Amino acid sequence: MRRELVARFLGKDIGINYSDKSVVYSILSLRIVMAWVFLQSGVQKLLDPTWTAGGFLGGISETNPFTGLWTLMAGAPAVDPLVVYGQIFIGLGLLFGAFFRFSALMGGLQMLLFWMASLEAGLLAGLPVAHGYVISQHIVYALILFGLGAFNAGRIYGVDNYLEETELVRKVPQLRYLLG
Repeated sequence: MRRELVARFLGKDIGINYSDKSVVYSILSLRIVMAWVFLQSGVQKLLDPTWTAGGFLGGISETNPFTGLWTLMAGAPAVDPLVVYGQIFIGLGLLFGAFFRFSALMGGLQMLLFWMASLEAGLLAGLPVAHGYVISQHIVYALILFGLGAFNAGRIYGVDNYLEETELVRKVPQLRYLLG
């Protein structure tokens, strides 16, 4: 079905024509791609006996504005399992559309932390990252995840579609904020 979305943006009416089918395919495709990014990253770390977050965190530029935080985290024993299992569970949540909004939020927050760690200097230097300024793949991934959460992408062939119909969710409607 063809539709038109009309919205007022920066004082101007903007109209976009789209088809329901293309939107669903696009959202589902982005969901699967982002699930793969997280699953692959988490499983690779899990299977690599030499991987530690400390190795990455120890190599962060001394001009990074958050160096003290990364130094503190580098020695914390909980960081490695949080990164590895966090990525695996985020990937599974995205893939199966289970607790989708929560998974997308946690993935987006992880990407923002990774972006903060990738900064080579602070605001006065223009927030440089390895291949430019301000924007890295971490920001792109975070925006995709936040967008997918806003579109309730877990309802498209996802477990959340079924979870939202359960008695528990009917009794505790606040759980809907984690689903979708």
